[in-house]
Amino acid sequence: MSPPMPFLIRRAAEADVPALGRLGALLMRTHHTYDPERFLPPGSNPEAGYGRFLRSQLREEDVAVFVAEKDGAVVGYVFAGLEPLSWKELRDACGFIHDIAVAESDRGAGIATALVEAAVGWLRARGAPRVMLWSAHRNTAAQRLFERLGFRRTMVEMTREL
Repeated sequence: MSPPMPFLIRRAAEADVPALGRLGALLMRTHHTYDPERFLPPGSNPEAGYGRFLRSQLREEDVAVFVAEKDGAVVGYVFAGLEPLSWKELRDACGFIHDIAVAESDRGAGIATALVEAAVGWLRARGAPRVMLWSAHRNTAAQRLFERLGFRRTMVEMTREL
């Protein structure tokens, strides 16, 4: 038997919104640093904006937000949902992991793995035949994690600024 995890994975609640906003802002800042022309600028208060966005998703039927709680504090989250068939993207219906973020000080402890697996389990239980996600080109650490969890590369996004 493996030792118990030093963190808890659970569905996000309204009380988690400030922490979700902080982690979402971390995600925004990180991506904007990777490529400021491609990713939205975080602006002056991305914590409030992303918090509002994730709050709006908490009660959606086809969406799940899970958090990782450690010592009473939210240190990570995953945001996933069911997506219908898309002729534009040439893909069938699927589950999609939109966001995953873990506080920098808590990385390497298995939190991201546990969050991804919680999202995958939720999507599987709702009949998703596959799970997709996107990863910033420069986020090689996340890509290694996703590959270790059984994800494979299927598309390459390319951008041309006008």
